[in-house]
Amino acid sequence: MGTEQKVAVITGASQGIGEALVKAYLDRNYRVVATSRSIKPSTHPDLLTVAGDIGDPETGPRVIREALERFGRVDTLVNNAGIFIASPFTKYTAEQYHQKLATNLNGFFFITQAAIAAMESQGRGHVINITTSLVDQANSNVPSVLASLTKGGLNAATKSLAIEYAKRGIRVNAVSPGIIKTPMHAPETHEFLAGLHPVGRMGELADIVGAVLYLETACFVTGEILHVDGGQSAGH
Repeated sequence: MGTEQKVAVITGASQGIGEALVKAYLDRNYRVVATSRSIKPSTHPDLLTVAGDIGDPETGPRVIREALERFGRVDTLVNNAGIFIASPFTKYTAEQYHQKLATNLNGFFFITQAAIAAMESQGRGHVINITTSLVDQANSNVPSVLASLTKGGLNAATKSLAIEYAKRGIRVNAVSPGIIKTPMHAPETHEFLAGLHPVGRMGELADIVGAVLYLETACFVTGEILHVDGGQSAGH
């Protein structure tokens, strides 16, 4: 199989933002490697699905290995997989703590290591991390220190990796969303969640897809934390 088409790897790809990104990249003539715990097999010639728990240190390298075996290259990695648990700080359990760190940090670290190694051999590549605007603007209505702890780490890693690899043809950016209308938010919560944004509405999947695709084509942009949050990061 030829290797002319670019290849995007997307984590957390079975629903919500990840599923929308898979479609968007396919529509732009990318080959796509989609991974999540519950991803279903696909017969699409340009789509490889790899089931696995991204929090397992073995999953990320396996996804990249299968991407290289099937398509011969990795041009973009979108670290979209993540879990969100809102809770008062003292009520978090040890299990929730380890679960958040496994998915949000291990899930980023091991697949990104393998992806950047592949990108280095190509002399080019792009990593996009999906974080959260709660890192920049904590909200007493949504106590979520574990989101800030883990996704804040991704924001910092974004800048660090962008500088480390700036002269090696690899860009690293992040999209920092507000609350996006996905299946994880029950319809009866939408009015309340919309009110947490200065613009008075929740974000749509298209808002995040548009931001990711902008960064994909913005070749002079690296180390950027792009807020797509209805004004949340500016204030309340």
